[in-house]
Amino acid sequence: MRPGVRLGVDVGTVRVGVAVSDPRGVLASPHATLARTWPAEDATEDDIATIAALAAEREAIEIVVGLPRSLSGDEGPAAGAARQYAAELARRVSPVGVRLVDERLTSVDAHRVLRHSGVDGRRQRAVVDQAAAVLILQAGLDEERGSGRPPGEPVKDKRRRPKTKDGQR
Repeated sequence: MRPGVRLGVDVGTVRVGVAVSDPRGVLASPHATLARTWPAEDATEDDIATIAALAAEREAIEIVVGLPRSLSGDEGPAAGAARQYAAELARRVSPVGVRLVDERLTSVDAHRVLRHSGVDGRRQRAVVDQAAAVLILQAGLDEERGSGRPPGEPVKDKRRRPKTKDGQR
């Protein structure tokens, strides 16, 4: 298992949940719920900038973003939006890696966990995104611990590399 802090991100249309692991990469904990402001005119103040700043502050080695797939494993519009979000995040936090991890049913599980822990319906809205981010990150940590490989699939930073003097990339 690679040591180092990882961040978990649950991307929603209105809010983004963020979780953080311990420095050993064993346990995920809730961190924050952010208002979804990306894409924004001022990229220095959107939610992705906040996550990038947290990654730098915590010296994160990786960010795990939930990829919402249907029960059949197909990807719909929400998965496409999560892929776009993850690509922009990867561009801003490079060289920190960003990986997509299957997050089927994490929001459902997060609501169930909160309900069983006594959090009422009104208060759930404020923390369910954090709870989902914890489940996404913990699944990634557990996957790596079980397989010995980083979880999910890597997100490529699609910025074009500059040409060298001989015209090669």
